[in-house]
This record gives sequence, C-alpha cells and structure tokens, in this order.
Amino acid sequence: MLISNVMESKITNKSLHQRKEQAFAAGLKSVYPVYIKEAKNAELWDVEGKRYIDFGAGIAVTNIGHCHPKITAAVKTQAEQFLHTCFMVNPYESGVELAENLNAIAPVNQAKSIFLSTGAEAVENAIKIARAYTQKPGVIAFTNAFHGRTNMCLGLTWMEHYKDGFGPFPNDIYHAPFPIEHYGIGIDHVMDQLHNLIAENRSIGSVIVEPIQGEGGFHIAPKEFLQKLRAFCDNNDLILIVDEIQSGFARTGSLFAINHYDVEPDIITLAKGIANGIPMAAVVGKTDIMDAAKSVGGTYGGNPLGCVSALKVLEIIEEENLCNQADLIGKIASTRLHELKNKFPDSIGQVRNAGAMIAIEFYERRDHSKPLPQLVKQILQKALDNGLILLSCGVNGNVIRLLPPLTIESNTLDNGLTILEKSITEVCTQVQPQQSC
Repeated sequence: MLISNVMESKITNKSLHQRKEQAFAAGLKSVYPVYIKEAKNAELWDVEGKRYIDFGAGIAVTNIGHCHPKITAAVKTQAEQFLHTCFMVNPYESGVELAENLNAIAPVNQAKSIFLSTGAEAVENAIKIARAYTQKPGVIAFTNAFHGRTNMCLGLTWMEHYKDGFGPFPNDIYHAPFPIEHYGIGIDHVMDQLHNLIAENRSIGSVIVEPIQGEGGFHIAPKEFLQKLRAFCDNNDLILIVDEIQSGFARTGSLFAINHYDVEPDIITLAKGIANGIPMAAVVGKTDIMDAAKSVGGTYGGNPLGCVSALKVLEIIEEENLCNQADLIGKIASTRLHELKNKFPDSIGQVRNAGAMIAIEFYERRDHSKPLPQLVKQILQKALDNGLILLSCGVNGNVIRLLPPLTIESNTLDNGLTILEKSITEVCTQVQPQQSC
C-alpha cells in the first residue's frame, strides 16, 4: 500500500518534519521546519495556512517571483508537448534559442554555451574546460568562496563545515585571500599572494572568483581588484572563470554582476536564477576555450522545461525592467538597515549591498574578529515567528542576507523590512547588557 494512502488526515509542520527526519539522511538539513503548500510572487503559505514573506527566494533562485504567470504558462505548454528526450540524443529548438540568447547577452565576446542541471555541475565543467584548453590542472580559488558540494567544488569551497568528513579533495587547488577592506585584507596583499602562487606552482591554469561572494558572506569584490585580476590572468596565460551562480540574472542591478566591473571573463558559470526554480545551469565562454573540451554534457542538461522557463526569465527581466527594480529594492532596504546600524552600532558591523543582494553583518563592538552568530540565529527565529523567511551566510554564520524576489510588491517589501527591523530591535534590546547592542 502506498504511504500516501495511510497518512493522517491533518497534515501539520510538526508531523511532516517528523516524517522528514525519518525518511531523509541526517546530513540533508532544512533551515526551517516550515512546509510550503502554496506560493505567489514573494509570499509563501505553509501546510497550516500561515503566510510568510519570502526574503530568501529559494537562495536567489526565484528572482522572478513564485508562479509568475508567463513562466507557469510556458512550463505547462512544454509539459504537454514532451518532458525529456535528452538534448544529447534529440535536441530541440528552445535549447538552441536559449544558447543563442545567452551567447549574445553574456559579457563574453564570441561565446558558446553548454547546459547542465546544477551550479556545482557548471563549476565542475568550467574547470574541465579550462584544463582542456590550458593543459594545466591547477586552479586558484579564494578564501570564503563557495562553489558547490561535489568533490571538486568542495576542494574549491573554503568553508570547513561543508567539507567535514568528505576528503581527500583533488590536488592542484590553491587559495588566495579575498580582499575585504573592513577585515584589513587589501588588494595589494592579495595580488602579492597570487604572484607567489604562480611563481611556486607552474601547473596553475585558471582562477575562479565570485564577484560577490554568496555563502561566504556577500562580500563585494572591489572593482580595482577584479580589473587587476583580469590583467594578472592575461599576463600569466590563465583562464578567468567568473562564478555568477548566485549573483546572476538581474540580482545586482545588472544582468550579471561582472557587468559592473568592466571586466570580460573567459568563462562564466550560471545557475539558480536562470530558470526561476526549474533545475538548470549553464557554462558560457569564449568559443576557442569552450571548443577545447571534446566531451561535455549530462542526461538532464538543458531539459526542455528549464529551457522554456529560462527564455521567459530573460524576457521578463527586460519587460519588467528588473535590473532597475533590483537597484530600487537595494536602495530602500539599505537605507532602512543603515538606520538600524546607527541605532545598534556595537552589534551591527556592516550593511552592504549590490542591488538586491543585501547583507547585514553582526559583530561585537566594531570588531570583526568577534562575530555574533547566536544573535543572528535569534533574529532569524524571531523573524520566522512573525512571518518572514530569512537566510544567514558567512564563514561564521554572522551575516543575514536578503534576497527578495525582484518582482516583490512595494507593500510586501515594506512589511518584510518592518518585521526585520522589529526582530533585530527586540533581540538586540533583550541582550543589550551582554552584547552591547
């Protein structure tokens, strides 16, 4: 008998969470025991009917909001035609059209693309392609970086809590510091470290960097740094891979974050917001580099639902002017959050944003070496209790990141920010004697 035929008549978050804990491996965790039944634009409703404002967007995936009617219609039409043929066996027009569009709009001259299913696959394939072209296996990544959870990607990823128990990782992976001014890590120091790595390791053929670090804390690369990094790669015959998996598709006020830097990557990796929730990823790069790899692909890469959804994403970004909308969201949120920072200067250390990629970093008495992750956990729980979904990030878990859908309605954004302000104020006021909020 199917399990669904014997379940209790009343479904609750608690009962579903108990079932989830029994059915899933312990390592597959959920941030919140809140089980969603319905979603629309920037709002979620759980199985008990409670409404939440979504400031996470499925980790920067639903940039176009939940259940956008144009995407829903396109996916429904495609589902009625066919779900899968495997693009490597029998391709289809939507895949060709999407590749043509990405090649035209990506900040890469004379580009070609491949499609995959996940961001980690995109990074893996970008490294493979770079190795095929340079015939050098070594790759430089940066401190605080997150590039995925496969074995190669974990080697590139900096945070130990993702890596615990999974080693050994591939050889020929090197890390340089990421420039963060308020941590005292300057651009000149970073460039010195990069030159030292190249001098000591002639096997290095590529560098991978996030213009805005995602899981690592929403640290924004200085423009001067990425321009110097481009010159460094040119001078040392290195492939520059730009990871835009979290920062792409209008999130930062431009279609891609790298557009803000006047820097052309050799390869760019894309996923998350590309298809608004349908598993989809891409690698886009210079033609001569992309063609160096003689065999790439995957069974589900470029699935037709993802292709039609991604085409609609690009259309909606332009039609609804979502790059400007991202800038407006960032301006509204950061203005209010800076007021909070002024109110609680001894616990809110930094407020930063690139468009609608917004971060609040908590550390004690203006000292970044004293992070406040427990304070962040309390704020996230308080916000959840009041109907707001938030995410944390950062190596120490002391950063709250805001990733609202770019289509969020102004009153919903205002309500969400009000809940956030109240949550921060209540928690900081309660712990003021201990943590000097």
